[in-house]
Amino acid sequence: MNENAHDLRTIYARRFAATAEYRSRVWDVLAPWLARFLPPSGSPPRSRAILDLGCGYGEWINRIPAARRHAMDLNAAAREHLDPDVVFHEQDCTRDWPLPPGSLDAIVTSNFFEHLPDKAALRATLRHALRALRPGGRLIAMGPNIEALGGRYWSFFDHHVALTEASLAEVLALEGFTVVRAIPRFLPYTLVGGRRHLLFFVRAYLALPFAWSLFGRQFLVVAERPVARPAAFDAL
Repeated sequence: MNENAHDLRTIYARRFAATAEYRSRVWDVLAPWLARFLPPSGSPPRSRAILDLGCGYGEWINRIPAARRHAMDLNAAAREHLDPDVVFHEQDCTRDWPLPPGSLDAIVTSNFFEHLPDKAALRATLRHALRALRPGGRLIAMGPNIEALGGRYWSFFDHHVALTEASLAEVLALEGFTVVRAIPRFLPYTLVGGRRHLLFFVRAYLALPFAWSLFGRQFLVVAERPVARPAAFDAL
C-alpha cells in the first residue's frame, strides 16, 4: 500500500468523524438490504463465515449475522470500531491472507478497490479472495463508478484505481470469478459532506431501482467462485 498507517488513521478521522453517526444509521438500513446477495445456504445465516475487506469502521461487518466474522484493513484504528467477536486482520490485502482456502462464504467490500495503489494490487487481492472463498462463495463489491462521476472521482486524494462495473466485472472474470450481477449505478457517490436524508428516504431509494439511474454514482457487483474448479487454481 502507498499510504502508511499514520496517513490512514488521519484520513479516516478527518473524512468520517463528522458523519459517523449518520453513516451508522444509513448502514442500519443498507446492510440488511445488501444481505440478499449473500450466497444461498441450506444452513442458518449465522453459520456463515464472512470477511469485510477494507473494513473501515466496520459499518458492514458489524451488521451481518454470521458465526465467524472477519475484517481486514491496513488502518489499526479500525479495530476500535469493530464488534468484539470480529477477528481483525491488520494487513496489506495483497499479502498472503491468514485464512485457509475455501474458509469463507462471502467477502464484502465497500469503497475500497479504488484505494489500492494500482491494478496489479487489485488483481493480487482478487486472487487471495478467490482462494479464501468456498466454491459458490460470493464477493459483493460497491465502489465509485468513474463513468458516472467523471472528474469528481478524483475528489479524494487516496483514489488511485479508476473502475466501472464493467471493468471490475472483466478483471473478476480474468481471475476466475463468475459475475452474478453488475449494476452500474446504485448508491449516490458519498456520505462525506453530502445531504443527510431521513432514513425513510434511504429505504424508499433502495426500493425504487429507477431512481438509481438518476442518482446512483456507485456500482454494485456480485461475483461467485465457481462450484467446479480444479485444485491447481488454489495454489498462489
